[in-house]
Amino acid sequence: MDAPPEQEDCRPFIQVAGYLESMQLQAPRVLEADLDDGFLLLTDLGSTQYLELLTEDSAAADTLYRTALRALLIVQSRGEAFQSSLPAYDDKLLRFELSLFHDWLCEKHLGIEFADGAEANWQSLCDTLVSNALDQPQVFVHRDYHSRNLMVTDDGPGILDFQDAVEGPLTYDLVSLLKDCYVKWSETQIDEWCRSFCGDARNIGLHSMSDDQYVRAFDLMGVQRHLKAAGIFSRLNHRDGKPEYMLDVPRTLSYIVDLGGKYPELTFLVDLINEHCLPALERSV
Repeated sequence: MDAPPEQEDCRPFIQVAGYLESMQLQAPRVLEADLDDGFLLLTDLGSTQYLELLTEDSAAADTLYRTALRALLIVQSRGEAFQSSLPAYDDKLLRFELSLFHDWLCEKHLGIEFADGAEANWQSLCDTLVSNALDQPQVFVHRDYHSRNLMVTDDGPGILDFQDAVEGPLTYDLVSLLKDCYVKWSETQIDEWCRSFCGDARNIGLHSMSDDQYVRAFDLMGVQRHLKAAGIFSRLNHRDGKPEYMLDVPRTLSYIVDLGGKYPELTFLVDLINEHCLPALERSV
């Protein structure tokens, strides 16, 4: 790993790599570290991403996701020993992430301005999503647990890009995995995987929610994550000169649209996306 110190701090990566090793999960081991120059020597987890194999062979999905779900269960259970050492996924961070959609996608990229009434509705929505996140049991959260950060290995998923791990909401990593911004599965399949994981997590004492309570927390957590991701994709385009990420925005927002009618508190947002964001995105291509 080459991470110039003026741009990246390697210490969180080294710290979390040690935690994952202690959990007996597949993640790069740090063999040598030169923090002054930003060089790390790491073990190799191969070159096949989950996304690559899923794109080539969708029939592999169930096996790959079952192994990823088992690994996530380990993260959340064994991670209890380490989560208090991680930064908190708190009110301030959750609201900042939501602002990325508002500021970078809507205003910067699409030229959508929030009038007084829309701004009030937006703030009410943010309150709902933040409360949903903070009211959940707090666990060890990878924060980017999806098909581009999981490698295919013989011993379960090789876990990458974990340096931003936090102590946060129970459903966050699950929604990152199952409602992936880069590949999409049917609502029926997502629901099946979600409820299966919910039961497994409940059986080992991670939560006491019913399946329906868990699914609601999962769905609303996904709204927060997908708003954040859509905003980040727009920021990558405008700030970092990476326009290719804009191709993933419609898929990312589609997960929110799919919830239309299921949760009345999302009506404002679903209408905003359907009536303004998606048409403006089509015009901007």
